[in-house]
Amino acid sequence: MTITSDLPVVDLPALPFERDQFDVNGIAPLFRELRDTQPIVRVRTSAGDEAWLVTRYEEVKTLLNDPRLGRSHPEPAKAARVANAAVLTGPLGTPDKEVAARQRFRRLIGPSFAARRVEKLRGQVQEIVDQLLDDLAASPQPADFHEALSFPLPVLVICQLLGVPTEDRTEFRHYSAGATALDDPAAAKAAWERLVAYMYRLIDIKRAEPGEDVFSDLLAVAEQENLTDDEIARMGAGLLFAGHETTVTRLDLGTLLLLTHPDQREKLQNDLSLVPSAVEEMLRMVAPSTQDVLPRYAHQDITVCGTDVPAGDLVLLAFTATNRDPDVFVDPDRFDITRDSDRHIAFGHGPRFCIGSSLARAELQCLFATLLVRFPNLQLAVPPAELEFRDFTLTGGVTSLPVTW
Repeated sequence: MTITSDLPVVDLPALPFERDQFDVNGIAPLFRELRDTQPIVRVRTSAGDEAWLVTRYEEVKTLLNDPRLGRSHPEPAKAARVANAAVLTGPLGTPDKEVAARQRFRRLIGPSFAARRVEKLRGQVQEIVDQLLDDLAASPQPADFHEALSFPLPVLVICQLLGVPTEDRTEFRHYSAGATALDDPAAAKAAWERLVAYMYRLIDIKRAEPGEDVFSDLLAVAEQENLTDDEIARMGAGLLFAGHETTVTRLDLGTLLLLTHPDQREKLQNDLSLVPSAVEEMLRMVAPSTQDVLPRYAHQDITVCGTDVPAGDLVLLAFTATNRDPDVFVDPDRFDITRDSDRHIAFGHGPRFCIGSSLARAELQCLFATLLVRFPNLQLAVPPAELEFRDFTLTGGVTSLPVTW
């Protein structure tokens, strides 16, 4: 017998789930409980809407590759939403246009984020890392690692790739950060619109003075591809957001993992060849927020683990739970930088695999190949339980990461 969404439900589990404040590296306990007992369950999102939450690795990986699910909805205005943030919490267009739009986007943007091109950027990424570490070394202690390294590094890198002038980058990063707020939807929407408005100004700048950057490349093919200024502006805003906010949390929480696991930290300090595997383990382990989910909409009726999911329903794929699935990863809550973590799905899977994964990996690898060499005695300046998590934002992470050295 299957379960359908027509059945009455009471007291649904509500996102965001409660965090275990004494386990700063752990996932919300309810994610683990549901994964073990109800791998698909009806929940209520922080926007107040109902959705299906999927928490087991095999099902999530399969659904990521299932063409019957997508980011679009036939009636976007009526669709359930993940949260009240300004971006990425509701549907993107309608199903009749989704595949063509996605393919076009990846064709236009993909070359800028190809592994070969990103590899050429590594030297520039390393220069930014080195400068930020120099600034940290010159600052008084304790210092906020989040503000000194994790927050500026990704935005400086993505701004360089997009072609944002240096003098605008501080303004740029605050627009992006403001758009993720869940506790003030009006402010989040205003921040997003300011970001898009800035992109229009950048289009004018690049049209007059093109360079070797993503915006200039898009403008060069705009007529051939029938690209409007509005499409370019919103592509740019989306790239900034995706290329900045998610990497910030991984830099913060990857550092936190090292500072709270002295045995793994020592292994990395003694053998920097472990940096790539350490980064993959960080990507598997980090738990940015207690509502870290990827939204999809059912484009037709589907069945998941014996449960009927009607067309139009919102389906949430819980990456933090799946990347700790004991059926896939032995002792999954143990941080082990020598582990083979290649099966993690932190960047998704299938046709929607994250286009910026190579860039994110480059930033993480450059930082963690350098950090403990430059700061061999880096320590948390407060007990881990005193860290404050940004569960009031879409991308989560910590509000600050005080350190001494």
